[in-house]
Amino acid sequence: MATAKGIEITKLDATPRGLMEAGSGTGKLRVFMDTIAAETTDIDDDDVIMLAEVPSNSKIISIKLYNDDLDGGSGLVTDIGLYNGGTKFTDTDGSATAYAAEQVIDRDCYGTLSTDLRAAVTAGTEFRFETMNINTIANFVWEDAGLTSDPGVPLRVALTIETVASSAAAGDITMVVQYVVN
Repeated sequence: MATAKGIEITKLDATPRGLMEAGSGTGKLRVFMDTIAAETTDIDDDDVIMLAEVPSNSKIISIKLYNDDLDGGSGLVTDIGLYNGGTKFTDTDGSATAYAAEQVIDRDCYGTLSTDLRAAVTAGTEFRFETMNINTIANFVWEDAGLTSDPGVPLRVALTIETVASSAAAGDITMVVQYVVN
């Protein structure tokens, strides 16, 4: 019989005992929930619907989307990704990319080409691992965004309309994001 250990348990069993990464073995679970009563003008091509804000040094464990039917046809497609919050910052990598308030960082890091808004989803669809590997569960949000260091500012989880509805309809969209902070 073999015994295998995860990354954080291996650190705890080391001599001397290793330090666990903030939020991986301890931390506080937080939830950000928001709803928009989306109008047909909110779901045009490249429109952005921001529905959650989380600290850049948090670790997202779940992103669930609930929605009414916003497309009587078959055209509406969305991405789920990260945008900057209300504070501009500059990435510390060699490119020194400056991000303005509410600027896109990675529009589809959590979900790409989702068709959920085409029909009512009342049970919720999980998007945390739709595009990311399950081994990214311990990533900080800034790592999910593809940044090289923690900017120390809130980042926003948002939907970006990829393809417009063939028969747009107004309706509610709700997002529930669970995350861990130290």
